Amino acid sequence: MNQQLQTILDFIQQNEKITAEEKEMLFKIIKKADSDLTIAEFKLERTEKVKRTTAILLEETIEELEQKRKSVEETNNALQQSLDDLKAAQTQLVQSEKMASLGELTAGIAHEIQNPLNFVNNFSEVSKELLDEMKEEIEKGNYDEVKDIAKDVIQNLEKINHHGKRADGIVKGMLQHSRTSSGQKELTDINALADEYLRLAYHGLRAKDKTFNAAMKTDYDEAIGLIKIIPQDIGRVILNLITNAFYVVTEKKKQSAEGSYEPVVSVSTKNEKDKVVVRVKDNGNGIPDKILEKIFQPFFTTKPTGQGTGLGLSLSYDIITKGHGGELKVITKDGEGSEFIIHLPV
Repeated sequence: MNQQLQTILDFIQQNEKITAEEKEMLFKIIKKADSDLTIAEFKLERTEKVKRTTAILLEETIEELEQKRKSVEETNNALQQSLDDLKAAQTQLVQSEKMASLGELTAGIAHEIQNPLNFVNNFSEVSKELLDEMKEEIEKGNYDEVKDIAKDVIQNLEKINHHGKRADGIVKGMLQHSRTSSGQKELTDINALADEYLRLAYHGLRAKDKTFNAAMKTDYDEAIGLIKIIPQDIGRVILNLITNAFYVVTEKKKQSAEGSYEPVVSVSTKNEKDKVVVRVKDNGNGIPDKILEKIFQPFFTTKPTGQGTGLGLSLSYDIITKGHGGELKVITKDGEGSEFIIHLPV
């Protein structure tokens, strides 16, 4: 029994003033209090044990959480590094795709530059001969003849100037294509841009493969005028679509009997109220339904290994949708060809 309760019990027993009935009642109360106290002490002891156990578990949990926090932090750092590496790889791949398309243009550009240079050289030689002739006529005093020769020389110089500017424009176009996009929209003749890349793509493929040939059809809407676009980016899109079109018609020709198929690639523009529509159409084999939904996915390509990065259509889609707020769609029919349609808001 509890020491304090025992003292009280002894006092009651020794006190003669308390009757036997009162003592018995007090004894019961004290025993009940002693029992309650014993139970309380047991519960308190058990609570203390629970507290100690809880404290130990809490400490272990805190330590475990700290370890997990460090693990999560390390994982985050690793993920961030992976993200940085992926961004760097993406930048390199975009640059590779850009250089791949530039490679497609190189031979075509060389061909295009050669034409105006031939004109410049020819007209320069003719002008030199005319000036020599002019000197002779001056010595003879035939000034009417001199005036006629002078007119011819002036016309030749105008032609030299025209073709020189033509060559200059081709070089500037090449530099625009190769440099990183400034992201700034400029007033651009979309018809001239489309026609330029159509011819450059054609001559580039011809330079690489002398057997390559395809009919080209154009239908440009002259009512479009100048529209605000990023010319380098839209040029890359058009070049990619035209190059792909030439590729598929060439593949179909290889599979067709001699003389049974004429490859045709068509490029057209149309002014439709609040948008300009550019269409690139081919009469190739079309795109099978099973891969149609994948064609704009990064790295997806149907070309043999080494002939395509799988980024051309993906980048084109981003340029049109994200860079210009437009749409890039495709209409295709198995065995009959495909038509890629660019919608540019104006």
